[in-house]
Amino acid sequence: MKKSDLNKLHKASKVIHVGGHPDKETGAIMPPIYQTSTYVQESPGIHKGYEYTRSHNPTRTRLEECLASLENAKYSVVTASGLSAAMLVMHALPAKSKILCGDDVYGGTYRLFTTVFNDLHDFVFIDTTDPKVVEAAIKEHKPKLLWLETPTNPLLKITDIAKTTKIAKAHKTLTVVDNTFMSPYFQNPLDLGADIVLHSMTKYINGHSDVVGGCLMLNNKKLYEAIWKLQNSIGPSQSPFDSWLVLRGIKTLGLRMEAHAKNAMKVAKYLEAHPKVERVVYPGLKSHPQHKIAKKQMSGFGGMITFFLKGDIKKCNKFLSTVNMFALAESLGGVESLIEHPAIMTHASVPKEVRESIGLTDNLIRLSVGIENVDDLIADLETAFKKV
Repeated sequence: MKKSDLNKLHKASKVIHVGGHPDKETGAIMPPIYQTSTYVQESPGIHKGYEYTRSHNPTRTRLEECLASLENAKYSVVTASGLSAAMLVMHALPAKSKILCGDDVYGGTYRLFTTVFNDLHDFVFIDTTDPKVVEAAIKEHKPKLLWLETPTNPLLKITDIAKTTKIAKAHKTLTVVDNTFMSPYFQNPLDLGADIVLHSMTKYINGHSDVVGGCLMLNNKKLYEAIWKLQNSIGPSQSPFDSWLVLRGIKTLGLRMEAHAKNAMKVAKYLEAHPKVERVVYPGLKSHPQHKIAKKQMSGFGGMITFFLKGDIKKCNKFLSTVNMFALAESLGGVESLIEHPAIMTHASVPKEVRESIGLTDNLIRLSVGIENVDDLIADLETAFKKV
């Protein structure tokens, strides 16, 4: 298909056809893995667009084309992990930049900012769900960058992307949106005013818990060139094989996201009605504080649920040790359902006083709802509740 025709496709078709064109050499319907480190040149400096796989690789190029199309971006950079993608953004900023960051973000992001880049940049953590707080902080600190997660990890707070990026642009502040929890299938921050979109492809984009990877999508050519130069110089490029695996996994992104969201809604309603649950947080529930914003900027509510168990950390441990179908493991976004305890696992690097100040208490449990039969998932949870 022509590139102009591909752009007209729905996302469920783009994931299959953009970057998925048959191999020109053999006609193979599945893209080959270009498992090579270097490329033969016709003469010094004369080549077919590829010199060295750290810089470019045909398999990775296909993935970058697909990702860019899904986020309506001109450029995409694929990296070895989500955190390495975040690292490239940090290095692309002038030294001693002021950065505003949401107060509830992935524990690895918080650790990266506060223990690795804390000497290079100055970070201020704020509640980005309140536009007035964002505007006041921007006026006070005059930041170079605003870092958003929406929904946040693990409290699932929603930031109004369009309203917040409008404020940032008025003050010439760049905005990065970590879109991992929604995937490009359910949310497109660039369309809402963001400058850069980041994903941990380890999660929903790949969807099969067998790859670690990250990516950045953007439309600013100058910024893209700066980020690519850093990637080429530092070296956090994704391998050809891992890029091929993501290309394989992404083909079912639409089917998987619809299944995740359908199951998550049923599980969330079950939890909300359960007598042993203190509170449930899921963007699809009307009880969510930013439910209306979620409906406005997302086309689906995703597969992530946070709930607060009635009881202390001992009861949480008992519950987490009793579930069977929900695997007790870090990460999220795979076809299988996962359950975890953020305070001990994914957000252990966040100091206890900081966790508790934003509501990340010891009785908080995070679910990544998979695509199994939802009745089996609910039965598994019910068995665990009876043990508590």
